[in-house]
Amino acid sequence: MEFGLSSIGDVTRDPVSGRLVSEHERIHALMGIAVHAEEAGFDVFAIGEHHNPPYFSSADTTLLAYIAARTTRMTLSTSTTLITTNDPVKIAEDFATLQHLSNGRADLMLGRGNTPAVYPWFGQDIDDSLALTTENYALLRLLWRAENVDWSGRFRAPLTGFTSVPRPLDGVPPFVWHGSVRTPEIAEQAARYGDGFFVNNMFAPMEHYARSVALYRRRFAEHGHGRAEDGIVGAGSGIWVRPRSQDALREYRPYFDAHPVHARSGSSFEEEIARTGLTVGSPAQVVEKVLRFPEHFGTVRRVLFGLDFGGMPESKIHEVIDLVGQEVLPVLRRELA
Repeated sequence: MEFGLSSIGDVTRDPVSGRLVSEHERIHALMGIAVHAEEAGFDVFAIGEHHNPPYFSSADTTLLAYIAARTTRMTLSTSTTLITTNDPVKIAEDFATLQHLSNGRADLMLGRGNTPAVYPWFGQDIDDSLALTTENYALLRLLWRAENVDWSGRFRAPLTGFTSVPRPLDGVPPFVWHGSVRTPEIAEQAARYGDGFFVNNMFAPMEHYARSVALYRRRFAEHGHGRAEDGIVGAGSGIWVRPRSQDALREYRPYFDAHPVHARSGSSFEEEIARTGLTVGSPAQVVEKVLRFPEHFGTVRRVLFGLDFGGMPESKIHEVIDLVGQEVLPVLRRELA
């Protein structure tokens, strides 16, 4: 089982101090957070792709390549690579390059994103979202597995005798996760190909995501990839951890209210903690919450913790990384071994 940090790459004004860091400061701060995560014992670092304010994370493979040069062990991934508005040829090339630079420590999570405006920016129609997902991923898989490709489809120019370069490291494409909040077709696609299925576990009660995971596991088995329990499932979890739970709650509340996603959820702070994967409290409370994930999702292969958003000061983020590395990860690994 893998434990990682996931960032959405937001640049948000600190609601307590009122300070707004520059994009330059925030980018370099996040690079330091990723390196610290490896030092603290995390297994994965993931960044989400966005092309609109308040985010800076438009060039995910560039950011991950920088982290690859400063780390040695951690898997470098994405918490969303936009399969709908990116050219599959460019995804194939970029992630194969990252795979070589990181000596095989790269995978990716495909998703449709949560910003409708991105579709016209890249010449697409949101009404084609699922068709784009299906066609683009089929082409991406083909490009990683074949040379001299002849291909035609609805959404990009045809390819004749095309070979994506560089080729995947040792002939093995990067592992692919498919991320979903509410769309059963994404669970079906992940199951069809025997890929990983990831639920962000943040915008709705865990029971909501459990239904998608159950569909994925059933179809994973029906597609002949093994037993339902062999399905490769990951889950997200927003966390904020302090030695005393009351300190964590008091400290995190204003950042929850300023969070660019939480602020749109319509749920109160207390409701999100009670119903979703968000945990704000002591190390023991984080352990307790994550140990409940298998009750909803079955065996979970990867958990990604989000904690660097909403304008939270970098110094406090590093304190939480140390606390999780010292008091949460060892317990989870022992209990879930």
